[in-house]
Amino acid sequence: MKIYTKTGDTGLTSLIGGARVPKSSLRIDCYGTVDELNSYIGLLRDQEVNAPRRAFLKEIQDRLFTIGSHLATDPDKDVQKRLPDLHAADVALLETAMDELNEVLAPLREFVLPGGHPAVSFGHVARCVCRRAERLAVHLREESAVEDLVIMYLNRLSDYLFVLSRAMAHDLGVEEVTWKPRL
Repeated sequence: MKIYTKTGDTGLTSLIGGARVPKSSLRIDCYGTVDELNSYIGLLRDQEVNAPRRAFLKEIQDRLFTIGSHLATDPDKDVQKRLPDLHAADVALLETAMDELNEVLAPLREFVLPGGHPAVSFGHVARCVCRRAERLAVHLREESAVEDLVIMYLNRLSDYLFVLSRAMAHDLGVEEVTWKPRL
């Protein structure tokens, strides 16, 4: 099977359900950003500091593929193909993971500047991409159906990525640099 089909050469792509839409559409931008986020989660999973968290990060990647499949589905079609499902328990799992990471972290009293170590910086980049995916999903919901759980998961995932970035800094012995506003 060839990877190239040439069907997108005119700037259109297909949704699950068969509808052809411009590659510049908000729906495509939304699930493309989720795909970009998934790549950053893979980068985080590959960081040695995250060796104990690799299975959990892979689980997040699996959920992002689920979210991508939902966003890539034509909301106006009754799709015969069964889509993978997302559950409230997936959101709760992120909350539990954050609670566990927070147990060893100093209380946060100031804004933290991204950086200090490449792994920590990758975490903050992933967080920002996640926030963009969330904003796009909220925007898409204004014109089309987007499941509430998709937005909830992305919101909680961005929180998790912030806490994960702090946890990586802690595990690496990197000092968090806090923002000192110039007044």
